[in-house]
Amino acid sequence: MQLAQRLNHERAASAAVFQADLLAVDTLPSLIKDVVAWGGRLDGLVNNASSFYPTPIGSIDEEQWDELIGSNLKAPLFLSQAAAPHLQSSGGGIVNIVDIHAERPLRDHAVYGSAKAGLAMLTRSLAKDLAPAVRVNGVAPGAILWPENGMTQAVQQNILDQIPLSRAGDPDDIAGCVLYLLKDASYVTGQIISVDGGRSIGW
Repeated sequence: MQLAQRLNHERAASAAVFQADLLAVDTLPSLIKDVVAWGGRLDGLVNNASSFYPTPIGSIDEEQWDELIGSNLKAPLFLSQAAAPHLQSSGGGIVNIVDIHAERPLRDHAVYGSAKAGLAMLTRSLAKDLAPAVRVNGVAPGAILWPENGMTQAVQQNILDQIPLSRAGDPDDIAGCVLYLLKDASYVTGQIISVDGGRSIGW
């Protein structure tokens, strides 16, 4: 809300906030409809919302499964399906925020990793199914922001030691890649770009 207010202060009526429960997929077509009614068209969809927490084997329950699969895979599918006709009309694109752990598992995150791996395949599948009118790509972030619930300095340093650029990234790195894929990458579809400082090449 604060961001929308700031953007509207800089340019009147340039931003609006819409809300929905992404786990309630029957509400998602209405969300897309409301956005199109406000803006008159839809040029891009970024599936960024995500639940993330550990699920050690032996403690996983169905509620965790539903939430992690729901936010990371099910919602992107149904949002993309609802948005597809509008994106086909505008020649727009979809960008899914995946994760480098879609390919390399993170300990104690079996459900999250499986959901992101599914999202990677969904990205490629939608790129084929929605072509040629709609481009669909993904961005796989590496170490961008450290978890808020605490991570020891030693663990952070261990991660940094795996990164050729020897530093964590910045949210602007992700935003810049998303903007490129939506705005400038007119001949790119079905691709997932790792924005990870090179971690995935030698990890």
